[in-house]
Amino acid sequence: MSEAEVNDYCLIDASRPPKADGPPYAECVLCREPTEHPESYKGITLCPVCEWQEAQRTSCSG
Repeated sequence: MSEAEVNDYCLIDASRPPKADGPPYAECVLCREPTEHPESYKGITLCPVCEWQEAQRTSCSG
């Protein structure tokens, strides 16, 4: 199976918000801890721990 076929199978959007150069940081929408993303970013932001847990939870199993 080619990489294109694998990517077509998984429907999860893997886009990520930009990384911040420094404070203030956006809060994680799950645990309210600081994230690596700027506070000005409009959208869902996750801290590294919650981001990893969410990736594990939503990963495509083949």
